Amino acid sequence: MNFLLTASGLRNDTLRDALRDMLGKPFGSANVVYVPTASVAEPGDHGWFVANMNRVHGLGWREFDVLELNGLPRRMVLDRLLRADVIHVEGGNHYHLARSITGNGLADGFLEALESRVYVGVSAGSMIFSRHLTGHSADVIGDTADLHVLGATTVEPPFGLFDWYLKPHLYSPDFPERDDAWADRITARADFPVYFVDDETAVRVRDGRTDVVSEGRWRFHP
Repeated sequence: MNFLLTASGLRNDTLRDALRDMLGKPFGSANVVYVPTASVAEPGDHGWFVANMNRVHGLGWREFDVLELNGLPRRMVLDRLLRADVIHVEGGNHYHLARSITGNGLADGFLEALESRVYVGVSAGSMIFSRHLTGHSADVIGDTADLHVLGATTVEPPFGLFDWYLKPHLYSPDFPERDDAWADRITARADFPVYFVDDETAVRVRDGRTDVVSEGRWRFHP
């Protein structure tokens, strides 16, 4: 399984080169499926979503598919994932994304697709693989509002692949409260490892090995 878990997508050459290397062939010879599910649970202006989608589309894929995880037959969703070489999952509300995967019975099929594909996550799309995606971590991280807006108090991690948690948008001008003091408050409470990544950074997991690729800044709390 190969993952490139970003905060804000493929914003710089280092991240794009990392994806190209993981893919092992030119973007023009590959299919990508773009999953917007997490974004629809976010209110307000979606200019960020349009910018991210245009950035991905602009890489020049052989086929650029858009796939919503809700409302379609399970087999259709899984067949579309299997058609892709790269599965790109957008940001938004990570709890809505996790609940869409578990609620539609997609977790096992999704993992099967990931065995031979590259997964690119953006923000919420990068957060769903931790075994610590729970109501407890929502309280520790300060994300309970994102859970409660869905009318929920708990969430089941759909995959539970990693023993660390990823928190995006460190130092981001779009989230001015996410500074070192904010990260320090979280690490003081966290009883699990946390990667804090800025918008120019990704956590890469390749063949079971985890490292960080970045043109920006990041922190790790073990």
